[in-house]
Amino acid sequence: MKRSLPIPFLAGLLVLAAVAYTLRLPDNPDAFDTEGFGRLPVLVGGRLKPLDTVARTSLLLIQNRQRVKTPAGHSLTPSQWLLDALFRPERADTYKVFRIDNNEVLALLRLSPEDGDGGVRFSFAQLAPHLADLDQQVQRAAQLEAAEQNPYEREVLKLRNRLQTYLGLRYSLQLPESDDFAAELIRFEQMLPDALAATEAAMAGKPADEALVKELAGYLKKFQLLRSQASMLAIPPPPVLDDPNAWSNLGDALLAAFATSRVAQPVRDYAALGSAWRSGDPETFNRAVAALRTDLVAGNDPRLGRTALEFLFNHAQPFYTAAALYVLVALLGFVSWLAWPAVLARCALSVGFVAWLLTTAGIAARMYIESRPPVTNLYSSALFVGWVGAGLALLLERLFRNSIGNVVAGAIGFLTLIVAIYLPFTGDTMEMMRAVLDSNFWLATHVVTITMGYGACFVAGVLGLIFVLRGTLSRSLDPATAQALLRMTYGAVCFATLFSLVGTVLGGIWADQSWGRFWGWDPKENGALIIVLWNAVILHARWGKLVGPRGFMNLAIFGNCITAASWFGVNMLGVGLHSYGFMDSAFFWLCAFWLSQLVVIALGCLPPSLWRSRAAVES
Repeated sequence: MKRSLPIPFLAGLLVLAAVAYTLRLPDNPDAFDTEGFGRLPVLVGGRLKPLDTVARTSLLLIQNRQRVKTPAGHSLTPSQWLLDALFRPERADTYKVFRIDNNEVLALLRLSPEDGDGGVRFSFAQLAPHLADLDQQVQRAAQLEAAEQNPYEREVLKLRNRLQTYLGLRYSLQLPESDDFAAELIRFEQMLPDALAATEAAMAGKPADEALVKELAGYLKKFQLLRSQASMLAIPPPPVLDDPNAWSNLGDALLAAFATSRVAQPVRDYAALGSAWRSGDPETFNRAVAALRTDLVAGNDPRLGRTALEFLFNHAQPFYTAAALYVLVALLGFVSWLAWPAVLARCALSVGFVAWLLTTAGIAARMYIESRPPVTNLYSSALFVGWVGAGLALLLERLFRNSIGNVVAGAIGFLTLIVAIYLPFTGDTMEMMRAVLDSNFWLATHVVTITMGYGACFVAGVLGLIFVLRGTLSRSLDPATAQALLRMTYGAVCFATLFSLVGTVLGGIWADQSWGRFWGWDPKENGALIIVLWNAVILHARWGKLVGPRGFMNLAIFGNCITAASWFGVNMLGVGLHSYGFMDSAFFWLCAFWLSQLVVIALGCLPPSLWRSRAAVES
């Protein structure tokens, strides 16, 4: 008789199939090959990336989300919004995408929350009449140090950066005021030889066609404007150049035509693409996209494979999917404590393993695209902390089989991915490294090691939370479960101590090589040292029998506060070599997190007589 497949295996298989579905190639939304346009690479911020990434990161910077709606209520993909911003700015100007969170700034611009989408998003057309007033406030706020700026001044500077991002796009691939840029380029190329000859004659004092000279001067002024304002380097280097990074913006490429009397082919293709988008001609648009793809492939740049993967990565959004799966893991783990423990716990483990594998694949894809180790900035550190924490928790679940590891994996995996998802508002999450950090060796040793310590600290802290909450709010913490939680937490603290200590020492060696001193009492260095010392306190308190089960778990929970302070808190102090800038929203949530941990610690300090699972904590 054939054995049927177990339910946990089927659950994992079903979730794996759902994940595979999210990784499929995206469908093109209409007759225009906007997905093909989104695949085209450009050089921005020192990194070759697809236009799809430019669109998504620009929208995150401008409005903290990637969704765009037209005034008529139609939804646009990021690539469609970028096409309008590039080639139909008069239409893009009406889209309410500029986020403003300060009522004083709204008053400066003669706006009210009722004028915006959701009360916080406004269009460029609404802002344009009062940009002069905004500029005055920007100049005043820019003269102040970051620590001296009030919320109004910080919001003014944020809005200035959002406007610069938008205007930089508008001048990247055509003149915004041009009705038919392709026709202008044809006229420019036709008149260029005669205009140059007339200009040379005029300079030599000979009779010249003044109309041609004046027209040529007009083109020169327009192209210089493009060169100074464009934010994207969209024109690849000619094949004769050996430097793959010698990309140019549209203005530079057009100014080069004064020497060659010929407009570069990619410039023509982008102009044709823009005209087709404006006129609603999908056939011409798609031909231009195909021509640009052919031009770029001819350059044989090995990075093009990475940009193709980045485009698919953007559409798959593996970390969003993994976050949803981690929620399912935690829910299955909770329910397994109430009913069908054997089946649901194993289902949760199967789903958790798929979520962890998906996160692994996402981190590996980022590593390939960046050609870097897994942790390079705060965003990637959040991904890696969650990956380590969830992986360690799933390993504990495999060893103890009590569904506690499932709940811990689901909680840490989901929360760290949420932190990561809400961090990209500061820009490209795969940004170029600062010169002092540009060392794959130290990024792969010090940064990875100490981040693994963070993940293990959080695992220990969440296990402590489960111990206290189950012990004070329910009768489910029996002596066997309490002992299992203590053993799991002890293992996590030992793991955290080892990796935090090794990572801190490696950081000192890197600091000595980079800055000429092993230790400088920098806030980040102090934070790393405090984590090591606190873990040592936990272990010594347990070994010396200075604390019982409740005290040991409370110490582990307070480790969450210390780890969060070292990971995020010291970055926002505005001082030291590891300061990454103050973030209002991050500071609020960090304080809320600390408060939540202190509340649970207060519960854990209640005498055993007030615990509902009294026998477990007195054993």
